[in-house]
Amino acid sequence: MSTVLTIPEALPDLILAAPFSNRRKLVALAGPPASGKTTLAAELVQSLTERGHSAAVLPMDGFHLDNRLLSKLNLLHRKGSPKSFDASGLLRVLKALQSDEVVYFPLFDRKLDISIAGAGKVSDDCEIVIVEGNYLLFDAPIWRELVEYWDYSIYLNVHLDILETRLRKRWQFYNVRDDDVEKKITSNDLPNARLIIESALPANAVLTA
Repeated sequence: MSTVLTIPEALPDLILAAPFSNRRKLVALAGPPASGKTTLAAELVQSLTERGHSAAVLPMDGFHLDNRLLSKLNLLHRKGSPKSFDASGLLRVLKALQSDEVVYFPLFDRKLDISIAGAGKVSDDCEIVIVEGNYLLFDAPIWRELVEYWDYSIYLNVHLDILETRLRKRWQFYNVRDDDVEKKITSNDLPNARLIIESALPANAVLTA
């Protein structure tokens, strides 16, 4: 049964109390786009560090397929959907994180709209990795294989109306034209959000906004 929370302050203690079997504790932080994953992940790392634990964030966004490949696959207009990510690549990185070695991973540059290989690093002394992304608890082939790697999982439950408002502000921040903003939200972002909400596997904790 999931622990239901309305404020995130209890999460660091819940993460630390969770049992784990490998060198590092892997924590999934999942939720639809604009649910607040990136902000919460940074806050969790800060809180865990203040408690004396080495922690890092690994964003799933780095596993976006390249725009040129997405164009060939006719998926560029659906960038952010499950098929636009390298799920197998993410699985390989999660497997590598079970060791005590340094692990490098790609990072997504939102301004350039590309993933940059080897731009992120989990050091060999890192105890806890917060993996944040849309599809970390997605009940679909390949994606559901991620679940076996999670020592603890958190799902952000945010109403679609709030997500839509946040998504509009996000695209406006990146100077996307108003008519393009509406197209991105209605034809891609919100369908992805609904899919994530409807297909989410159970989490250890659900944070409701």
